[in-house]
Amino acid sequence: MIFIGIDPGVSGAVAFLPTDGKPWFVSNKDSLRDLADEVQTVSLDNITVAMIEVVHSSPQMGVKSAFTFGQSYGRLEAVFIALGILIERVRPAAWQKAMQCLTKGDKNITKRKAQELFPETKITHANADALLIAEYFRRNDHLIRGN
Repeated sequence: MIFIGIDPGVSGAVAFLPTDGKPWFVSNKDSLRDLADEVQTVSLDNITVAMIEVVHSSPQMGVKSAFTFGQSYGRLEAVFIALGILIERVRPAAWQKAMQCLTKGDKNITKRKAQELFPETKITHANADALLIAEYFRRNDHLIRGN
């Protein structure tokens, strides 16, 4: 099985985490075609599930930033829905608390935690949250999906 974690921010990523193997990523800055191709490839051979972080615009965002943020979220969700991949949703506070990395806005916290859990993987600010969301999903799959 491959667990997919989605950090929907424009500078985020999609992490692919197999139950046995090394994770890999697609940047949200890559084309939707690249993402769709990757999802199709893994979903053909594996039972694949995805978890996306539930996000909202915030008052400090400008109108353009909020629109771009929402557009990125919708585009990512649409790719998975169009390819028939089940999407679960999680609030940032839920996965961060469970993974023991409450950030309070400090992305270095999630980067350190992801590097600790996956020492042989190149962790960046762009992919850390996505990988931790995928790991949270892997650890809690039986609770979330009722398995």
